[in-house]
Amino acid sequence: MVRGGRQQQPRTRLPSRLTGTVEKPPRKRKTRTEFALKEIMSSGGAEDDIPQGERKTVTDFCYLLDKSKQLFNGLRDLPQYGQKQWQSYFGRTFDVYTKLWKFQQQHRQVLDNRYGLKRWQIGEIASKIGQLYYHYYLRTSETSYLNEAFSFYSAIRQRSYYSQVSKEDRPELVVKKLRYYARFIVVCLLLNKMDVVKDLVKELSDEIEDYTHRFNTEDQVEWNLVLQEVAAFIEADPVMVLNDDNTIVITSNRLAEAGAPLLEQGMIVGQLTLADALIIGNCNNQVKFSELTVDMFRMLQALEREPMNLASQMNKPGMQESADKPARRENPHKYLLYKPTFSQLYTFLAASFKELPANSVLLIYLSATGVFPTGRSDSEGPYDFGGVLTNSNRDIINGDAIHKRNQTHKEMHCLHPGDLYPFTRKPLFIIVDSSNSVAYKNFTNLFGQPLVCLLSPTTYPKALQDQSQRGSLFTLFLNNPLMAFLFVSGLSSMRRGLWEKCQEYLRKINRDIAQLLTHSRSIDQAFLQFFGDEFLRLLLTRFVFCSATMRMHKIFRETRNYPETYPQLPRDETVENPHLQKHILELASILDVRNVFFENTIDDY
Repeated sequence: MVRGGRQQQPRTRLPSRLTGTVEKPPRKRKTRTEFALKEIMSSGGAEDDIPQGERKTVTDFCYLLDKSKQLFNGLRDLPQYGQKQWQSYFGRTFDVYTKLWKFQQQHRQVLDNRYGLKRWQIGEIASKIGQLYYHYYLRTSETSYLNEAFSFYSAIRQRSYYSQVSKEDRPELVVKKLRYYARFIVVCLLLNKMDVVKDLVKELSDEIEDYTHRFNTEDQVEWNLVLQEVAAFIEADPVMVLNDDNTIVITSNRLAEAGAPLLEQGMIVGQLTLADALIIGNCNNQVKFSELTVDMFRMLQALEREPMNLASQMNKPGMQESADKPARRENPHKYLLYKPTFSQLYTFLAASFKELPANSVLLIYLSATGVFPTGRSDSEGPYDFGGVLTNSNRDIINGDAIHKRNQTHKEMHCLHPGDLYPFTRKPLFIIVDSSNSVAYKNFTNLFGQPLVCLLSPTTYPKALQDQSQRGSLFTLFLNNPLMAFLFVSGLSSMRRGLWEKCQEYLRKINRDIAQLLTHSRSIDQAFLQFFGDEFLRLLLTRFVFCSATMRMHKIFRETRNYPETYPQLPRDETVENPHLQKHILELASILDVRNVFFENTIDDY
């Protein structure tokens, strides 16, 4: 994940940027090999008394350890964008860590006796391997690597590698343990292992309390903020699904097998494939953890398939092989940009555009504060309607929207619709979730390539506005449409059986929406050109469901409460189609919330 430039406004900072970057390398000092050999001499007597084989074992271990640290620290110098330059370096790093891990397993007794290998040091090696897998996931978007990261992090906890750290009077070792917990929590969140997350949060809370009690440190407030952030993050979902014993059901919103509505046989749609996605989060005051806002978290899961066990795809240890020869990627490649500056955003956008394969689509998701123009303009060009906020050193005005101070100039720290024009030379799919999303309705398709914009409502009814910190309703519809439907219907919990029944009915609705779109005689062909890709097809059908639901809901009364598209969808054939409206009322009847929807919009059935 990439973070934007410095800001003046206060922010919560994770110590050493727990998961987004690699820690800075230490100052150059004597290698561990030199120290280890001195320890051998001092602990075992004269150097000649130490068997040659054991001395070689320690020397080889120290070499691998030094080499692994050198390669790991070098990861921070790799370019954060581009999909090819880094793979060979990751391959070498994986290879060295594989050898190091197997070496310490095979020679544990010698290393215990002659090197003084401690359990927290083994844990540190395992933690680094977990970080490698996590970073490889960020680079490739292959969710299987999250399972591998989880297995290493879980082994550290199960084998209590860090259990003796608290007995040593070294605060830096305790901080290593705290960072391990935070990294483990991030991986568990991405894998939806919420039961494990709750256990880890409790353990992390106890560790932080012990750490701050024993050491008078300056980072106590920051670690407490970490706890507050993750607690808010796991409570962001507005609806709980419950088992019969009232335990919470963990639901996944990644694309499952046959999760997207199937195309009818013989239906002619585009053959474009979603290859790259930029997921950008710059909303003020939205819940986040480790530079991942709730909206970013939901959208990245909407663009991923359910993770598979990597062991079923490759031989163990497999790390060198997986890094050098990655399997065909099932998920679109993603960049996660948290509060990027304009230059950062444009750099990553240009890199994605440059490397986009033929017959592929670039998706841009913008979850950001709106930037509104002030005063009247003589023209109505792509820079006259404002846009969404990019990061700067300026203070936020009114907490929600930035306004130009000088009416004669355009806002600099803003992504205007015109800024995206150069990238419409290739197929472009844009999602804007912002209070000024309608600025992107004023597009002009200059190059004739497929171009679609899905635009959020610019405001929500007052009854729903207080929930904005927990994520946008529009993005929730694109990620988990049933949960969003329950939320706008005033429901906060549901039994598992009823949830599954509604999910099945929602799949039927999605199939019917897909048919409405493909059978429409007046729909813009851009929508159908994107319809061949499963991810984009599911986003489009969920968008239509979202728009139809809001148009029928009694508290969504203003036009600005409804999402829009560029090009416009034919309303009577899609979002205001009587057949779809009937389905929505039937879903409401199943949930016993039909009273919150209008019924007079439906023709006689």
